[in-house]
Amino acid sequence: MANEKNQETRDNQETYDCDALVVGSGCAGLSAAVTAGHHGLKVLVVEKEPRFGGTTARSGGWLWIPGTSLAKAWGIEESPDQARTYLRHEAGNSFDSARVDAFLTEGPKAVDFFTTRTAVRFDMPLTFPDYHAEAPGGAQGGRSMVTRPFDAHELGDALKNLGSPLPELTVFGMMLGSGKEIVHFMRATRSITSAAYVAKRLSKHAVDVMRNGRGMTLTNGNALAGRLAKSAFDLKIPLWLNSPVRELIVENGVVRGAIIVREGRTIRVNARRGVVLACGGFPHDVARRQKMFPHAPTGKEHYSPGPTGNTGDGLRLAESAGGRVEDSLPNAAAWVPVSVTTRKDGSKGVMPHFIDRAKPGVIAVMRDGKRFANEGNSYHDFVQEMIKAAQPGEEIAAYLVCDHDTLRKYGLGCVPPRPMPLGHHLKTGYLKRGATLSELAAQAGIDARAFEATVAEFNKLAAEGRDPAFGKGSRAYNRYQGDALHGPNPCIAPIQHGPFYAIKMVIGDLGTYAGIRTDANARALDADGQPIEGLYAAGNDMASIMGGNYPGAGITLGPALTFGYIAGKHIAGAAA
Repeated sequence: MANEKNQETRDNQETYDCDALVVGSGCAGLSAAVTAGHHGLKVLVVEKEPRFGGTTARSGGWLWIPGTSLAKAWGIEESPDQARTYLRHEAGNSFDSARVDAFLTEGPKAVDFFTTRTAVRFDMPLTFPDYHAEAPGGAQGGRSMVTRPFDAHELGDALKNLGSPLPELTVFGMMLGSGKEIVHFMRATRSITSAAYVAKRLSKHAVDVMRNGRGMTLTNGNALAGRLAKSAFDLKIPLWLNSPVRELIVENGVVRGAIIVREGRTIRVNARRGVVLACGGFPHDVARRQKMFPHAPTGKEHYSPGPTGNTGDGLRLAESAGGRVEDSLPNAAAWVPVSVTTRKDGSKGVMPHFIDRAKPGVIAVMRDGKRFANEGNSYHDFVQEMIKAAQPGEEIAAYLVCDHDTLRKYGLGCVPPRPMPLGHHLKTGYLKRGATLSELAAQAGIDARAFEATVAEFNKLAAEGRDPAFGKGSRAYNRYQGDALHGPNPCIAPIQHGPFYAIKMVIGDLGTYAGIRTDANARALDADGQPIEGLYAAGNDMASIMGGNYPGAGITLGPALTFGYIAGKHIAGAAA
């Protein structure tokens, strides 16, 4: 009787037929969709959020892919062996030879495909060093590229559905491009060239807002999401918003599609060739965070700037079909120190600290008033040092500190440089201020005596650009993020003239690493390591190929684009 009822339900159910179903609309999902669509497949993209773009739309838009034609255009030639050596060093015991080889082989092909056949475009700076450029196989440049700015008019009416960038990374609601554009804004009061650039950029933004109600120059990850979406729309690929997946359809061990809830209707989507899971990992899955984040014993001691909709749906769907989640990586996510700010509308924002830590005149201390790390190192490395330095049972938090001149010159966290006001951040308590170091320590809850001693010790050799304790400015990546106009060390200056300032940092992420186990073709694997027919995973839903480490700028989006491309080709039967 029950079987008859179930059969009747299926018979009356609304259906939709396609070749490939892609779940998620960030870089990985749209890459898979565009690739499969280019090969002639009928593709459907579903997104549970009201806007598309996922984590990508609010990211920096950098991609790390060695050996591309963009690098070769700069005269940078390297063998796959060099990058392989670097990734082997970075991944250690978690090195996945087959998937790394697939990434290094197919990554340059993916870049060529997207830049010649779609609306996607990239720019590569000549020098952007790997985060551990001094390690075996590391490079001083040629591997990290950033998405070229994109004219939002190209999206037409779909623009209103594009996910927004993080407000904390905008100026007057305007998205700043990574790299040179940020430098111009930081130097606007010290350089005529930069002042002219900033004036022109702000004027264009103001005109766009008057005409269109918003800025129309998309940059960084917002540009990448916009360019990929434009490429999908050009191929007539439908994108359903507000359409979560309720369950996968599995028949005789083969994934045949999914049950989608759309506009209150339940739709059976039959996907003849496969389903790609690209749901953004699990940064907001409290239960899985509790299980996999050592610093979050209740799952709540963590603050992610990623979209709140990234709650691990893809991982649970894969597990329901027999897939397995990688749980052996030394780090389950790409860590970043973040500060929690109060916006002018009263809502909370999460600000990732990417470049301010490397600036001259900035140091970080724990509650005990002592430094614990090279502040100019990568955000992932920095957080690991935070964890090591924390006292057992205490909240894991560090304090970024500087003097008045440094704050007004470079800004700090959400606090902009001069001439922008500080009042809001002081009023909310985001920015702590003290006329003396001791007073600042009292305001921030830092051990005053140890803090004063730390600053005094740091200042002894700071004017000479030396930091014997932690070597700030000694690495290529440190220097890249510092101030090239400041010498003798672009990352070191004394902390001298009050008032003094501090911002509290806690642990966040830029995406999760512990994803679905997959093979070199992006196919999800079962408990025996065998591919699950019809099921693929890419992006942060896929277990990272970086082995729990963070080798360079763009190591989430680079593999996302590449393995989305690989999945799309494999589904289409066009695997190399």
